[in-house]
Amino acid sequence: ESVETSMGLTPLEGLVMGTRSGDVDPAVIFHLQRVAGMSTDDIDALLNRRSGMLGLAGANDLRDIHDAIEAGDGDARLALDVYCHRLKHYIGAYYAILGTVDAIAFTAGVGENDDVVRELSLAGLDRLGITVDPDRNAGRKKADTVVSPDGAEVTVLVVPTNEELEIARQAVAVASA
Repeated sequence: ESVETSMGLTPLEGLVMGTRSGDVDPAVIFHLQRVAGMSTDDIDALLNRRSGMLGLAGANDLRDIHDAIEAGDGDARLALDVYCHRLKHYIGAYYAILGTVDAIAFTAGVGENDDVVRELSLAGLDRLGITVDPDRNAGRKKADTVVSPDGAEVTVLVVPTNEELEIARQAVAVASA
């Protein structure tokens, strides 16, 4: 049963994404209109297609961000820090809403393939029972994998997705109805 989502009317609200800003102060729209002379369409394009990781670091793929960090790019480091900070923010907020957490699942492209994001997003949450075993967390995951230590209060999992299969199943269900 879903009790919360990080998205509002559109996917723009919530987490920083590849090209989307994520949460911003709504007054930024008025500021951009007044100070930068931007139109509504310009602001929409900025927040949806030229912000997020792309706006912070010049790349929207975390593999490129990691490469840039390794080359000493401070903007890329900031982008990764912002990305993980926002994930941690939502994890903490959802924990507060739920009151208890049994498991955290990382999934899809970043969740399955980026051990650094998984680690940084959960760092410092030990007091909430959320920890990651560095050896279990290392590398990409092609199968369901528990990355928390044995006996952890909150189980941390990596669960690969098969979005194409789910889309096909839903299409068949709609066509069969």
